[in-house]
Amino acid sequence: MTDLPSKNVDFVNPRAALNLKGRTCSIVSVGSYVPDRCMTNADLEKLVDTTDEWITTRTGIRERRIAAEDQFTSDLAAEAATKALKKANISAESIDLIIVATITPDMPFPSTACLVQQKIGATRAAAFDLEAACSGFIYALEVAQQFIMSRTYDTVLVIGAEKLSSIVDWQDRNTCVLFGDGAGAVILQNRPESHGLLTACMGADGGKASLLSMPGGGSRHPATAQSLQDRLHFLRMDGKETFKSAVTAMHRAAKEALARCQIEISQIKCVIPHQANLRIMSAVADRLGAQEHQLFINVDKFGNTSAASVAIALDQAVEQGRIERGDLVLLVVFGAGLTWGAAVIEW
Repeated sequence: MTDLPSKNVDFVNPRAALNLKGRTCSIVSVGSYVPDRCMTNADLEKLVDTTDEWITTRTGIRERRIAAEDQFTSDLAAEAATKALKKANISAESIDLIIVATITPDMPFPSTACLVQQKIGATRAAAFDLEAACSGFIYALEVAQQFIMSRTYDTVLVIGAEKLSSIVDWQDRNTCVLFGDGAGAVILQNRPESHGLLTACMGADGGKASLLSMPGGGSRHPATAQSLQDRLHFLRMDGKETFKSAVTAMHRAAKEALARCQIEISQIKCVIPHQANLRIMSAVADRLGAQEHQLFINVDKFGNTSAASVAIALDQAVEQGRIERGDLVLLVVFGAGLTWGAAVIEW
């Protein structure tokens, strides 16, 4: 186990190196929310043909949170946003823009971000949703940063939120054991004394779109009696191929992000991967050469919460003292699309 480096590490801000003019963008506050109901593996044993041992050994998941029937993605998002606002000691009225990353919006339109705007009283804010599945939070971070760097907005609220229990096929034992509900939120502003978000790498491969999808509900398979009978409105996944693609893409994205900043993995204080599967995270960490003490894992408690995953983990890592001012943090994600991304942040 290697010693952690001093916080006075040398790294390159790729934006500065390229002489990109604009303000830096920092996460000034983070908050998260998960529903009260906890569904354990033992509970799932009563629903489908599975066992706690089978789920735990293959995924690392022991329990997940499930939203109430009258609790929706916008509700989860609003709770997380309210916590982030309170920690930052700023009012909802000061928010200029809200971006919600989700694949489980309250409805196709209006956007969940608009519903969140109303719930938290952010009356000045523009609002829109962004959909990149489990990669959505990092995609949204980079989009939000552009608004701050260009001085279009001063304060942006980014939320990753999901009610995946609403699209999980509870008859499919291979997928229903994986997912949970929750939300995480960050507030972004320029903090002159910090480099903030150093770089974000994003990628996609639409040629593998069929590996992870929900076929029904769009223009290709609108809701009909037949689409319901064919169970097209539930999540589907080719687990084996998704696993292989996830490890490869996350490793590539993380290496690219580190290379852009000219830093080594040993200089990262905390690595927060998408909390999809413990075996995927371990494989990515091994390929990167990350040490066990650098990796933050909470998949055992919450399962895969898609776009909310990294945001919830980031909040917990900060709360637990795993990240402090000046530390370097690596976020790395993978999701349907296929999509992937990585970000390096000076906290």
